[in-house]
Amino acid sequence: MQDLRQKAKNILFIDIETVSGKASLDLFDERMQEQWERKAINIRNDDHVSAFDLFYRRAAIYSEFGKIICIGVGALYWTSSDDNPRFKVKTIAGDDERTILLEFKELLEKYPQNQLALCAHNGKEFDFPYLCRRMLINKIKLPESLQISGKKPWEILHQDTLDMWRFGDYKSFAQLDLLAALFGIPSSKSDISGEDVTRVYYAEKDLARIRRYCKEDVVVLAQLWLCLNQYETIKPELIVRAE
Repeated sequence: MQDLRQKAKNILFIDIETVSGKASLDLFDERMQEQWERKAINIRNDDHVSAFDLFYRRAAIYSEFGKIICIGVGALYWTSSDDNPRFKVKTIAGDDERTILLEFKELLEKYPQNQLALCAHNGKEFDFPYLCRRMLINKIKLPESLQISGKKPWEILHQDTLDMWRFGDYKSFAQLDLLAALFGIPSSKSDISGEDVTRVYYAEKDLARIRRYCKEDVVVLAQLWLCLNQYETIKPELIVRAE
């Protein structure tokens, strides 16, 4: 167990929830609308919907046209009473993306920046670059731990459970929910999935529901990380979901 304590030290497990930057494409200025129409030409569109409708469906995954509305953050910890690892997860969420990012940055900077490792599923291709780009767009100076542009892979401490699962096979993509099913980890998708977030945010205005979903994704992520490192998962009663 001491090995796990050392391995998990200064690791934050994260997940971001993103939506289209506006409720509708026509709420962007004309210049950005034109840029989306150019982008839409190269996006897979099996239903052959218009660029306008495609925006609502797909813009959330592109940092240039989406925004972050929720960041889930969790960490393993131990108490003096026993050796069982515990896990605490919270969310930072709201309508003002800049406020969310500033609070997240403040949290990151409580850790030694040259030792902090973020862990996400598909984090290398999605969560980490999305966070960096949205911080720059919001004119927020990147914390040292997110100054990863141009660095060599071995200079970056951040971890990616998808990368761990691939074992060097970069043709393969496995969703978090698939790996959770393989390892017998309870799913976070019982209520909504990532595809529902934009609708739940704009149409239903239910940010609380998104926060709950994001927390559960972070719990699944941490449990998967433990499995991939060949440790026992956290007992349900030892998981703390903070407000």
